[in-house]
Amino acid sequence: MDATTIVMGSMIGSGIFIVAADISRQVGSPGLLLATWVVTAVLTVIAALSYGELAAAMPRAGGQYVYLREAFGPLSGFLFGWTMFVVIQTGTIAAVAVAFAKFAGVFFPWISARNTLLPRFSTQQLVAIAVIVLLTALNTRGLRTGARVQNVFTIAKVGALLGIIGLGFLFGRNPEAIQRNFSNFWGEASFGWTAIRLVGVGMVGALFSSDAWNNVTFTAGEVRNPRRDLPLSLALGVGIVSALYLGCNLAYLCALPLEAIQRAPEDRVATAVASAILGPLAVQAMAAAIMVSTFGCLNGLILAGARVYYAMALDGLFFKSAARLDPVHHTPVASLVMQCAWACLLTLSGTYSDLLDYVIFAVLLFYILTIAGVFVLRWKRPEMERPYRAFGYPVLPALYIAAAGLIEVLLLLYKPSYTWPGLILVLLGVPVYLLRRKRGVKA
Repeated sequence: MDATTIVMGSMIGSGIFIVAADISRQVGSPGLLLATWVVTAVLTVIAALSYGELAAAMPRAGGQYVYLREAFGPLSGFLFGWTMFVVIQTGTIAAVAVAFAKFAGVFFPWISARNTLLPRFSTQQLVAIAVIVLLTALNTRGLRTGARVQNVFTIAKVGALLGIIGLGFLFGRNPEAIQRNFSNFWGEASFGWTAIRLVGVGMVGALFSSDAWNNVTFTAGEVRNPRRDLPLSLALGVGIVSALYLGCNLAYLCALPLEAIQRAPEDRVATAVASAILGPLAVQAMAAAIMVSTFGCLNGLILAGARVYYAMALDGLFFKSAARLDPVHHTPVASLVMQCAWACLLTLSGTYSDLLDYVIFAVLLFYILTIAGVFVLRWKRPEMERPYRAFGYPVLPALYIAAAGLIEVLLLLYKPSYTWPGLILVLLGVPVYLLRRKRGVKA
């Protein structure tokens, strides 16, 4: 259960409450909106089932970093860890913390981006930093403490999503919305390349909302029965969250016409749905739900991310102090503190939210490489013990690589401002790796 709630808690943040607005504007029809989420769900489940083989075969702290290192060598593992620390994990932590503080402002108006304490330092940023520090401190007390926090908040935010689904289907069924959305389900969409292009480019928001499921592999060294529990938790966690996401989007379409979803104030689709059903109370109800969701997501990100830098430090590719474990709680305290410090600095930056968009390309790139590692390791190390073998191998992993590769090409063609910077961030790690390796040789 602990491992499954880490998967689910890391996936469910604020995205599911918001990104449907942007996706619907890009694809232009209810059918393609749902198709975007269905394709995302299928790809994410295939990826999780493929990762299960690697997690069961190599149940060590660092997870994806270890798989890439073993399959393709230390440079690929370092580039993954580098991108994680520079922006993927720490930038996501910063963004989720700011989202928590933003919605806390609904209850405490003094928490606002406009309420500054110092030049370029607001009360919103203060609360974001405070919650990062608080959850980092809790996670230094051991994986057991972090897992308890994750269990409570994951159960709470799954309840919030179920509440949205229930409201949409049971009380929010809008006959006008249903008639308009489902009688013209595909809208003006033409099938073929145009539909593929629209869905592929529109998947950025859905992929970001479904990301971070792999975080549980970073904690593999502290899972009691990793060879069994990691593949099982990946399959269960991703499957449950994907089903909840599809249910939420169906609820949105039952409650609001597509045009209302596209024009939701500040893209807060879930709030617009709740407002249409509950009235003025909806704003506070949804703010509370999103605070619960972001707090639990933040805990999962903090708990898992530090294990990557710890594993890198053991290989001499990160600060040596990050390899130290607390003698009492056996947690990578130094790694947690470094992650905390950098994430707090990113909350003060005006560009970190933009960087989150930039790294979607990079995130997908590492997923493709890791799943390719299943093929590589079966060839390089056929003797490796594999308690679980990837479901549907070789067809499903190959299908994921092909589909994700197509999405990468579409993003390069149609969203170059978001993809090339992400690729550059990854490549910047190459000279850093060479420099650290050179220093390591001298040492």
